[in-house]
Amino acid sequence: MIDSRIVRFFRKHHVLTIATSSEGKPWCASCFYVYIESENALVFTTDLKTRHGQEFIRNRNVSGAVVLETKIIGKIRGIQFEGIVSEPEGNLVSLARKAYLRRFPVAMLMETHLWIVRLTHIKYTDNRLGFGKKLFWGEPAVHGQIID
Repeated sequence: MIDSRIVRFFRKHHVLTIATSSEGKPWCASCFYVYIESENALVFTTDLKTRHGQEFIRNRNVSGAVVLETKIIGKIRGIQFEGIVSEPEGNLVSLARKAYLRRFPVAMLMETHLWIVRLTHIKYTDNRLGFGKKLFWGEPAVHGQIID
């Protein structure tokens, strides 16, 4: 079970930075996303012609971040994640599309190519819990563990 603070953070925000790697070269891109709690997945759209879109095909392992922008150290919060990116299939296609369009209705007017990141590891930093406190979910951390 994912800690509710992580879920709330994902739901409150809407821009992720996703990182890829191909042929030993890293790349990152920012995308609007929606979090689907039942799938523990992030849904976003990007064109296949983009560098990161092409790299998803060559290497499905991705990492990324969602952050709260603040200058106040005691309020710093953010998520770093690892996951497997793919195009949604089966029942997930309609679930992902519906969730994305509900969050970003303007996307109905555009050609959208949906992607989904199934999260495998999450590190949530929340300085409101104490400086540098982190919550982990997934491997290799213990579920729900808080570490200094």
